[in-house]
Amino acid sequence: MHTPGIMAADMGTAERDLVSKWREMLERHARTTSVLEHRLQKEHARGVSEYEVLERLAAADKDARMQELADAVHLSQSALSRVVARLEADGLVVRGMCYEDRRGIFACLTESGRERYEAARPTQRGVLAEMLPAAAAAPR
Repeated sequence: MHTPGIMAADMGTAERDLVSKWREMLERHARTTSVLEHRLQKEHARGVSEYEVLERLAAADKDARMQELADAVHLSQSALSRVVARLEADGLVVRGMCYEDRRGIFACLTESGRERYEAARPTQRGVLAEMLPAAAAAPR
């Protein structure tokens, strides 16, 4: 929830409503990410970013170019590189060069990575259903 006293007094109703919705969205994101980070760490020894990389690679069902993966998981190239390095050290992901474009690097999910992703998916989905109940109940 937002704190009304923090909003500027000179805002009109429409602007206040817009800012209020923005702040509610930020708060929901922060709360959900915090709970998700805690549960993934506790139950699977993985963080949210690591889980997101595993999920994107599992969904792609093929090698993913690092730049495209960074964009998909909203990380900088260097942050993604660190996440992938941790996953690679644990045998969950492998990296390789693109033969058509030597500047390109790909990441690929290993079988162990797929198993770890599948094990963590119910935890992630459970947290989302708990923290985002309106989204879970929405018709598809």
